[in-house]
Parts: sequence; structure tokens; C-alpha cells
Amino acid sequence: MDFMGFEFLMSGGGYYLVLATVFGLFMAWGIGANDVANAMATSVGSKAITVKQALLVAAVFEFAGAVLAGGAVTSTIRKGIIDSSGLESQPEILVLGMLAALLAAGTWLLLASRKGWPVSTTHSIVGAIVGFAIVGVGFDAVKWGKVGVIVMSWVASPLTAGIAAFLIYSSVQWLILSRPDPLDRARRYVPLYMFMAAFMITLVTLFKGLKHVGIHVTTFEAYLIASGFGVLVSLVGSYFISRIKVDKKADKKFHYHTVEKVFGVLMVVTACGMAFAHGSNDVANAIGPVAAVISVVQHNAVGQSASVSIWVLLLGGFGIVAGLATYGRHVIATVGTKITHLTPSRGFAAELAAASTIVFASGTGMPISTTHTLVGAVLGVGMARGITAINMGVVGQVFLSWVVTIPAGAGLSILFFFILKGIFVG
Repeated sequence: MDFMGFEFLMSGGGYYLVLATVFGLFMAWGIGANDVANAMATSVGSKAITVKQALLVAAVFEFAGAVLAGGAVTSTIRKGIIDSSGLESQPEILVLGMLAALLAAGTWLLLASRKGWPVSTTHSIVGAIVGFAIVGVGFDAVKWGKVGVIVMSWVASPLTAGIAAFLIYSSVQWLILSRPDPLDRARRYVPLYMFMAAFMITLVTLFKGLKHVGIHVTTFEAYLIASGFGVLVSLVGSYFISRIKVDKKADKKFHYHTVEKVFGVLMVVTACGMAFAHGSNDVANAIGPVAAVISVVQHNAVGQSASVSIWVLLLGGFGIVAGLATYGRHVIATVGTKITHLTPSRGFAAELAAASTIVFASGTGMPISTTHTLVGAVLGVGMARGITAINMGVVGQVFLSWVVTIPAGAGLSILFFFILKGIFVG
């Protein structure tokens, strides 16, 4: 580290820690307002759970996922998209860059959430880090191949999940909804779907959520644990399904009323599981840059990874829940009701497809965005009912917001980087 860099840290270390905390909380709030709303949208949109119940599920499971499995060690420079070797003699650039990136990504998520656009929080922070790297370190510091792979996920994620959701919902239609005795068939087959949902969501948690905690399981052990959870959930679910009473009056108005109540039990399971998996994985988007600033200020170290204190995980968990509570309704409305009409059976098919795609991607290394995956799954369910069941105007707006996310994050980050540099460096 050069003398100027050392002097920079000594003169304002406390300020940078405070700013990192505030901006990190803002970014976590943005994740809650946008990404968590995504995870809850299918459950709320299908009316399996209310908005208040979704908030309770998120408060417990997102927070638990973020704090318990959010990462003892997290990558400080997300996805390895920039070469940090050029920053070792310029710690002030990394500190200001990470502060700018957090503020930029949080600002973009605020704007997108206000419009009801479900965008990728990972892409938001990646774009922001690319922006500061270009002006702070140099164009060559960005690993453009990595950025290209991320851009590929705009197609890969929704397409894979959409096909999976189409097939899953088609199987529900064929096995249950198109039969003369749909309720009896629902009681018979929904426990099997419950097994599949619990199995996939457990794998999501093991492959993506617990990798930072020091819990290492082999692929065989992961599948064994997931199978056990699947059997347990299907047995418990079967008990609750057996207690559902037939509402003949409601069934006259809507033939599948009681059948959808059976799927509603399943949606509660998937909502809890996806919330835990999401909290454990995506909280790193907010706390990774915070950890980078803390590492530089406290240890004068510029590295790819840094230990994360429990208070930083708590900060991320609190911010995520606060974001959903205060602003999540906008994105919930888009994904849950505006793209296509969802019922519990359709919402379940979308969530199972999303979880299955995440598991497939984890095993194959396919670039993926959880947001794009879920939106693609909702589209797939809509396609199973015909193209007219989809609001193409809303879909067009969503796709446009995906394309704009990385450039928007980069542009805002460049702006904030120069502002912060002007304030602290002069």
C-alpha cells in the first residue's frame, strides 16, 4: 500500500465504515423490495397466502437464511468480475468503489421496485462494480468474459425455467385438473408433488445456501438429505390435506375450489423453503461489498474474500425484511398478478420449476438469476394455458428492465464514484 492510500484510510476509516453500513442496509432493503417480493409473489398472487402472511414467512425464513447461512466468508468482489490485483496499492479506490457500487445498486433497485419491475439484484451489483472498475482501475480490469456469461443468463434462466414450468403444469392438468374426479386425484398426487418440491428446495439450500457456512456435503449426501426432507414434508402434507373439508357451495361456483385449497397447503411449504434459500444466497449481494470495505479499513487488506461479522449478517437480514415490508407490494403485483392469472396449482408449478432450474444450474455451472428464473417459470405456466393468458405488454417492460439493469448500475456507480472521490480525495 502506498503512503497516500494509508493516509486516506487513517483520515476517514470511521466515516467509511458508517457509510458502508448505511449503504449496505440500503442495498439489503432493495433486495427485500425487489428480489424477496419475487420469491413471495407466486404465493401471494395465487392467494395461497396473504401479504401479511408473506411478510411473516419472509421475516422468519429470509432472516434465518441470511443470518444462519449467509456466509462466514463471502466474495467481496462479486462473481470475480474484476481483477483486484491493481487495487492492492490503491485501497482508497476499492473503498470508494464499493461504497459507490452499493449506493448505485440500491438506487437502481429502488427505482425498479417503484415501477414494479422484477430485476436481478446480482446483475445490479455486478453492473455497479463494473462501472467503478472502468473509471477507477481501468477498462482492462474488468473480466468481460465473465460479464458476457452473466448476460447469457438473460436467456438461459427464464427459458429453462419456462420449459420446466410448462411441463410441470401440463402434468398437473393431465393427472388432476382434466379428470372427472379432480379432488380424489389431488389427494393422491399432491403429496408426490410435495415430495418433489421439498426435495428440490432442500437441494437449493444445500448447494447454494450452506456453501459458505463450512457445512460440506457430498452430492450423494445432499440427495439423501433432500430425499429425507421430501418424505417428511409429503407425510405432513398428506395429514393436512386429509383434514381439508369439501366446500360444495364454493365448488359449484368454481369447480376446482377445494382442489386449489389442496395446492394451497403445498404453496406454504414452497414459500418457506424458497425464502430460506433466497436469504442465504442473495444477502451476499449486500454484505459482500460491506465486508470488502471493513477488510480494507480494519486490516489494510485488498482481497477476494473477507470474514463477515455476525452484525453484518444481521444488518443484511434486517434490511431484506424491511424492504419487503415497506415496498415489496409493487413487484409482488407484477409477478403475482399482472403477467398471468395464478392459482395455487399454477403458482406451485412455477416455484417447483424455479427451484428445479436453480438445482440444475448449480450442478452444471449454468449462469442463472433467481429473478429471471421465477419470471420465466410464471411465463411457462401462462404458456401452458395459451399465449392469450399472458399480458405481453407487462412482459415487454420486464424484459426491457433486465437489459437496462447492468448499464444502469454501471452508470449510477460511475456518477457516485466521482462524487465520493470529490468529497474524500478532492
